[in-house]
Amino acid sequence: MYFEEGELLMQTVYILSGPAGVGKSTTSTALVDALKNSAYISGDDVSHMHVRGRQKPWESKSELSLIWNNILSLTRNFVLNGIDVVIDYVTFPDEAYWLRDKLMDLTQNVVYVVYVVLMTDHETLLKRDQLRIPEHQMGERCLILIQEFNESGLNRKYLLDTDQKNVDEINLVIDDIMNNKQYSLDD
Repeated sequence: MYFEEGELLMQTVYILSGPAGVGKSTTSTALVDALKNSAYISGDDVSHMHVRGRQKPWESKSELSLIWNNILSLTRNFVLNGIDVVIDYVTFPDEAYWLRDKLMDLTQNVVYVVYVVLMTDHETLLKRDQLRIPEHQMGERCLILIQEFNESGLNRKYLLDTDQKNVDEINLVIDDIMNNKQYSLDD
């Protein structure tokens, strides 16, 4: 779809983050379904596009940079076409701010960036990880990611505690993500 010159669009980019197994994909899918015109970007899927020679992104800065530049390109394309974006990926604060800053030059668009870090306690996280198919289970990596988030300088206002939440309450979580201004990166 092409837009007339001078037509101003407002899109929201939702970044749903948190350790592996916390419920990012489940929450992201529900959020995409709740939005009128949206795209879903799985950071894991983008990561796995690099097939031969791929390194683990948590072990390679160049691999992580490649992933984020690809996520940025996809996000820009969707935003430029009037589509809200939901990004499902382990995203630390510096990456979220980097993405926000890279989207600010879209002069035909007002881009509102929402950053939510889903979090739960260690025991719940490990139980949720065990519910995943074996090749997607991360085990100890889940707990390492909690520690990395704690050490990342993450502002606690971006945390959404899912300890007491289950899949039946997903609509409450989605409502909070869509309507709670505390998750905005635009302040």
